[in-house]
Amino acid sequence: MLAVGDYREIFAASVSEPEAFWAEAASAVSWTKAPQRILDDDHPPFYRWFPDAELNTCFNALDRHIEARGDQPALIYDSPVTGCKRVYTYRELLDETARFAGVLRGLGVQKGDRVVLYMPMIPEAVVAMLACARLGAVHSVVFGGFASHELATRIDDAQPTVIVSASCGIEPTRLIEYKPMLDHALTRAVHQPRACVIFQRDQHRCDLVEGRDHDWTELIATAEPADPVPVAATDPLYVLYTSGTTGKPKGIVRDNGGHAVALLWSMANIYGVGPGEVFWAASDVGWVVGHSYIVYAPLLAGATTVLYEGKPIGTPDPGAFWRVVSEYGVAVLFSAPTALRAIRKEDPEASHLARYDLSSLRYLFQAGERLDPDTYHWASQVLGIPVIDHWWQTETGWAIAANPVGVQQLPLKAGSPTVPMPGYDVQILHIDGSGCEHGEEGAICIRLPLPPGTLPTLWGDDARFEASYLCEHPGYYLTGDGGYLDSDGYLFVMGRIDDVINVAGHRLSTGAIEAVVASHPAVAECAVIGVADEIKGQVPRGFVVLKAGASPDGLAAELVAAVRHSIGAVACFNAVDVVAALPKTRSGKILRKTMRGIADGHDEPVPSTIEDAGVLDALRTVLRGAR
Repeated sequence: MLAVGDYREIFAASVSEPEAFWAEAASAVSWTKAPQRILDDDHPPFYRWFPDAELNTCFNALDRHIEARGDQPALIYDSPVTGCKRVYTYRELLDETARFAGVLRGLGVQKGDRVVLYMPMIPEAVVAMLACARLGAVHSVVFGGFASHELATRIDDAQPTVIVSASCGIEPTRLIEYKPMLDHALTRAVHQPRACVIFQRDQHRCDLVEGRDHDWTELIATAEPADPVPVAATDPLYVLYTSGTTGKPKGIVRDNGGHAVALLWSMANIYGVGPGEVFWAASDVGWVVGHSYIVYAPLLAGATTVLYEGKPIGTPDPGAFWRVVSEYGVAVLFSAPTALRAIRKEDPEASHLARYDLSSLRYLFQAGERLDPDTYHWASQVLGIPVIDHWWQTETGWAIAANPVGVQQLPLKAGSPTVPMPGYDVQILHIDGSGCEHGEEGAICIRLPLPPGTLPTLWGDDARFEASYLCEHPGYYLTGDGGYLDSDGYLFVMGRIDDVINVAGHRLSTGAIEAVVASHPAVAECAVIGVADEIKGQVPRGFVVLKAGASPDGLAAELVAAVRHSIGAVACFNAVDVVAALPKTRSGKILRKTMRGIADGHDEPVPSTIEDAGVLDALRTVLRGAR
């Protein structure tokens, strides 16, 4: 066994006496009404943390720091795609936030109301999120890469009082007009907001709809600042929809109290970051990493957070990340393996590193997808610092497994996100619910209750929450991933146990893509699978069987365009093969898992349930070409 005394003691305390453990962690939060009861376990499998407490998350992120660090940088905005840089102190960020909260209040937003944010990576996105929190309103950020259909479904589910957007997003090679997508979404949505607030960017100004749309700059110039509104710890802070869902989207709920407690604990203990230090999560505010570790956690901790509107390569070169680290003295960088693979592809010798002073950088954390051993070894070698994989989900909001460097830096193992974090009693279960032995692969499950900061339910759908996560193994949360624990207690995550694929850290349902492909009049049936990709980890690949008499001419381009229109460029759907037939079981189920294995180069056995083995044999060449 590895010598991991301090971690082991803390973890053991968190699972044997969870209420005492999290009561102590809660003392770091500023409450308007401190918790007397720590865990409401009266209605299993539903659990609520700090049920009698009150707080305001925005106050904890901004106001409480003013006396000690009002003039310290809170937010650094760096945009190589526009050439713009700006630093906001805590005092300046509080002023902007309080005034925009006043804007929202003036438009009728009250505690409990929802506000949908459809924003690029600009400071106003952070301000809008914090302003919602200040009012006790519930924000729902929709990633700017999603098309109007995806936006419309989220509008209908969240039913926002106000929508906040911008005139455009900016990519290295193109400008993306947001307003037409918002307008189109509102023509498709049943629910209509009272108002839309649009931030006009200098790079592109859009037309506003009279009576509905308002100019951000004009409103904030005359707005009265709003004070923070206390809310129950169990009240929702935000709803974040999982990407690529079919039908009704799945809204992950994050509460205020547990979220603040967990994220504060994580900053100090997982990342080893304290007040005044610079933390950079190279993600997007539209994803859970952006919520947790661009916006909330660093500010809750009194640290400085970086908002980067750029790419790891091409803005302008593969040294972009190292420039930011050097320029701002970043202590801890958090990115996705996709970024590292892209940098390595462009600069395999890491020659750009020599141009920058990276002496401030203590750790590089990775998440969003599995950190493959090859990339781990490369990054470790060129940076000369610990490269730490950690694993979590949109649902959990913070790490299930990590290396808690603020407590004790544990030995690293390539391919493992290290060990379960406090509160996450991880168990590997067979399909019958019995436990797996060390090294034996099974379903990764977490014994209830989940720790603070994790989802208490799905937006407006307790039944779906229970059915999706809690029914497979009663008393446990089903992560949907498979893996194993080794004899040292290290977790190894081997991949999804369903048909969700991971494209550059973004979870997308193959079913959603299939639904678009299948809607084409020439397609009789189809299958979409995730295949391994050097840069993105996985990308979707489509296989279609044509209807009789249908022509394949131009079909692939039409299907790619249709997916881009319905789901967005985030799907990275660029390849379609027309095939004679799809391999199926005798009951008619398409053998997607077998197809994935063959496409990834594995020697997949022919399932005993296959209807026609000849179909699979004919498909092998095409699948091998999908790599």
